[in-house]
Amino acid sequence: MFDKELIRLLGPNKKYVVYAVFLMILGTAAGVGVTASICFSISLLIRGAEVSAYAIPAAAAAVCIAVRYITSCSVGRIKDLIGRSVKKDLRMRAYDKILKLGAAADGGSGQAGLTQICLEGIEQLDLYYSLYLPQFFFALSAPFLLFFIFIGIDVRTAAVLLACVPLIPLSIVAVSKYAKRIFAKYWGKYTSMGDTFLDSVQGLNDLKIFNADAARQTKMNRNAEEFRKMTMKVLVMQLASVTIMDLVAFGGAGVGAAVALSGLAAGRISPAETLFLILTAAEFFLPLRALGSAFHVAMNGAGAGKKIIALLNTPDPIWGGKEISSAAVRLENVVFSYDGHRRVVDGVNMSFPSKGMTAVVGESGCGKSTVVNLIIGACRPQSGKVLIGGEQLENLSRSLYYSHLAAVSCNGYLFNDTVKANFRMVKKEIRDAEIYEALKKVNLDDFVRENGGLERVISEDASDLSGGQKQRLLLAAALVSDKDIYIFDEATSNIDIESESLIMKNIEELSRNHCVIVISHRLENVVRADRIYCMEEGKVEESGTHEELMSLGGRYARLYATQKEQEEGYKYSVSKQTEVNA
Repeated sequence: MFDKELIRLLGPNKKYVVYAVFLMILGTAAGVGVTASICFSISLLIRGAEVSAYAIPAAAAAVCIAVRYITSCSVGRIKDLIGRSVKKDLRMRAYDKILKLGAAADGGSGQAGLTQICLEGIEQLDLYYSLYLPQFFFALSAPFLLFFIFIGIDVRTAAVLLACVPLIPLSIVAVSKYAKRIFAKYWGKYTSMGDTFLDSVQGLNDLKIFNADAARQTKMNRNAEEFRKMTMKVLVMQLASVTIMDLVAFGGAGVGAAVALSGLAAGRISPAETLFLILTAAEFFLPLRALGSAFHVAMNGAGAGKKIIALLNTPDPIWGGKEISSAAVRLENVVFSYDGHRRVVDGVNMSFPSKGMTAVVGESGCGKSTVVNLIIGACRPQSGKVLIGGEQLENLSRSLYYSHLAAVSCNGYLFNDTVKANFRMVKKEIRDAEIYEALKKVNLDDFVRENGGLERVISEDASDLSGGQKQRLLLAAALVSDKDIYIFDEATSNIDIESESLIMKNIEELSRNHCVIVISHRLENVVRADRIYCMEEGKVEESGTHEELMSLGGRYARLYATQKEQEEGYKYSVSKQTEVNA
């Protein structure tokens, strides 16, 4: 199996494959030389030659042994070099690609799938390059080398052995189509199982709360069983193909030995020549036999390689080199679809001035968060324009644009470092007083002071903080970032009402001198927005101030009234429960 796309991934490392193949051929020639020296010595012994006559074959054998040893060691070192160089190169390329792609990096594989492809996938591809590829070219060359050696001894034996050699590749080809399907499914099941496991671990608390852990365990067991069955199919295929190749290899060597013996009986060749042909007949088949064994490793690596190629071939988001002239954001007739069919954003026109608070609201799935992804450049519209300061987004310098942009979502990340270090990632030269001032704005300063201060180390993914504390810490970091454009995507979703009210006051204060975009499911938070866009099924259904939208009596008014009624009902039930408890 020879894949040009996988070969191109080698880049400048191709030369090492050439070196390895040359040394393997040289080592085979040296091995044949050792066998020839032994057979010649046996011939001298039969003829009763003088002891001095053995000097030449002995010296030849010593030289050939030394060459074989040196080439074997050198091939091992070169294969190791190929593996290390390829892994380093591919990991750097994959890492650079992920940085360029940003939010679109998983390509539908999920976090676990992307991790498996970039780590274990590259390990499997390493075997393809360091083990299979040199063996592939060597296996094609070795039989012809031996053929030209054998033809000078006995044409019939050489012809029969060469004719039997293609039977091994034919047996490989016979199982290759089935093997490709098996290994494609194998990697699919492997990444799927990884995604399910990661999801289950990350959502374990929710699974326990909703008593859904048993059902999730059943699903994980089912995925594990499917992967086990697929692994067994791979092993069965490997064992079956190895058995076939052994029959062909040793059967072919046996046929060659029989022809050589018939030549001895007919007087065409001498006993020493016959012995040489018999001892080296297997060398015709062993390289291809080794290739067949490496074939299954190659198939696994090729399956992973296809996914790596798909990642590396994903088009980079287009960015230019221009600076933004103002913080005004505008969407003009923007259309976007994740799958190329259903339009998540359909002909949207929105305007976000450089100063003031603009809100985007609507029911779940209406396209609010997609609008955010379009503004930050994580997604690119199929048609329409995203304009920043009157300039199309793709013409801007990504680094310069992001230096003006801060985005806070409900899925923000805090690093496993001190509170101060997390703030310094936002603003390098920040003073402790500034940090505490920002923490006070989100009602978190007392908590930080009482729990280790700014040197407190936050655990991985802030697992030692509540959801509300994590969200408020992210908001505080955003408030000190001093950006021109602020995007708050459901940024107060995990926060209590009292803290939420305080935070919204700070966001309103921020909007006096900055472009502030608020995405919120709770409409009470956007009542004081300068403009509200209400979306439905990817389109802007209504827009205006809170008072204007309420006077229309449309979708926004109905959503607001429904939420208000639900909140009043909740407050009433809480107060009644308090009275009962009292």
